[in-house]
Amino acid sequence: MELQPGREAVVRVAVATLWASPEAVRPVDRPALTAGVDIPAWVSGLDTDQRVGDCVLSQLLLGERVLVSELRPDGWARVVAVEQPAAKLDPRGYPGWLPTDQLTSVAPVTDTDTDDPLVVDATVTGLHAAPDGPVVLPGVVVGTRLVPAGPARDGWRPVHVPGQAAPLWLPDGHLVAASAVSPIAEQALAVAQRMLDVVYIWGGLSAHGIDCSGLVHLAWRRFGVLLPRDADDQAVATTPLALGAERPGDLYFFARPGRKIHHIGIVTATPGDGGQRRMLHACYRQRVIEEPLSAERNATLVGAHRV
Repeated sequence: MELQPGREAVVRVAVATLWASPEAVRPVDRPALTAGVDIPAWVSGLDTDQRVGDCVLSQLLLGERVLVSELRPDGWARVVAVEQPAAKLDPRGYPGWLPTDQLTSVAPVTDTDTDDPLVVDATVTGLHAAPDGPVVLPGVVVGTRLVPAGPARDGWRPVHVPGQAAPLWLPDGHLVAASAVSPIAEQALAVAQRMLDVVYIWGGLSAHGIDCSGLVHLAWRRFGVLLPRDADDQAVATTPLALGAERPGDLYFFARPGRKIHHIGIVTATPGDGGQRRMLHACYRQRVIEEPLSAERNATLVGAHRV
């Protein structure tokens, strides 16, 4: 079934980048635009300035649903990422553009799709044509949800993959059952800590490159909790705490006087003597780091929240 405006579709590549417009794409972005997308090659080809351009809005993971609103003859689709809440932009989800080659129509549910879904727990993995066979789809990241296609065999698990006629395989240890219970904060923090040293990419939402709100969104998505995509919306969707009551896994929000929230970090330690605070965050133009709050960060700290 072909893509159609007004209908849902799903992402068929490991990580799809959501663009502000087709015209915003740069020559350096070519590795991120094809059906054989290579996000690590794209990230490594960007210089520091290109990593923070406003052409990238977000990223979507394999199997993530979108609502198609427009199809262009040049191979672009305007979509709404319905699994990334963005109330200030569109009540349905995060709007933007994707290459149509990175999407496929939603497959009908079959009797084999009734098993509980699985979620990738490995930071990065690949999907294989057969147990221990060649990699068909590399670069699949933590938080990706997959539908089981049968029982594990010799340590490998078959899964249904959008756009693939036959099931693909990955090590069974790279998967866990999708959680139906809200995680404790420390579990989400532990997922985020795996992203230490991942390069900062504006709009990034994967272990290949990530931004501050993407780090929070992805850590909680691993447990089936869909927080909004942007930091200011994440503040609205979480519960404020009195400063000093925060604990590891809670969130710090930052804003300049009279301005909206512009940054978010994950609390990594209970405040010490003198109110010393620490956080894990994707640092603008740098990488994911864990550090004490600087004087500037303390001056712009506007609150601590809990998911």
